[in-house]
Amino acid sequence: MPAQPAPPAPGPWADYLAAAQRLDAVRRAASAASADHQAAVASARQELSAVRARLAAQESRLTHEQAVPVLELRPQPADLEVATQTAAGGPKAALSALQQARRTADAGDALLTEAAPTRRWRPWARNLLIYGPFAAVVLIVQIALYLVADPGSVPTYALLCGLTMPVIAFGLGWFTIGFVYGGDPEGVDRTPIIGAIACLVPVLLTCMGVGLASFFHSGG
Repeated sequence: MPAQPAPPAPGPWADYLAAAQRLDAVRRAASAASADHQAAVASARQELSAVRARLAAQESRLTHEQAVPVLELRPQPADLEVATQTAAGGPKAALSALQQARRTADAGDALLTEAAPTRRWRPWARNLLIYGPFAAVVLIVQIALYLVADPGSVPTYALLCGLTMPVIAFGLGWFTIGFVYGGDPEGVDRTPIIGAIACLVPVLLTCMGVGLASFFHSGG
């Protein structure tokens, strides 16, 4: 068994060795603390970049898909105060808060994926899908009547169809929109101007067609 070195005799040399050992212990502790600090800073920066990207993607989805105002997604003064207090705790406290924020963002993504509503149509575009078919029926009926009617009775048919059929088509479209979308808690926007235009277009097309046919017929 090797012999243990004897402690130095009391004196200046012993005091110097003790001081050097204490300084070396302080240096090692400071070096370890600095390494931990740098690692925490690097991890916090990486976590911050990931959280920023996640929040930007969620903000885009909320503003575009669900029409959430941008101001409602901005942090409030109380949130900024909590974040400032957390950052004052050092890199490790900031890293812990960022990791919690990332987990919250994960939960938010899951909620957005599960409960994402279908993209809602604008009322005028949605209503055109109902007014349009009724208007198409008006056009078909008017063309059929023009083809089978006697030339002398065309003005009479044109007057009757031009006055009644667009009104009937508009009324049926109005009723159908209320029946299909009547459960909307915000109320039903039937866009009457769009419906009236859609139901009058077949009349205008028919009048243009009859006028052109008469022009070419008289010219021939």
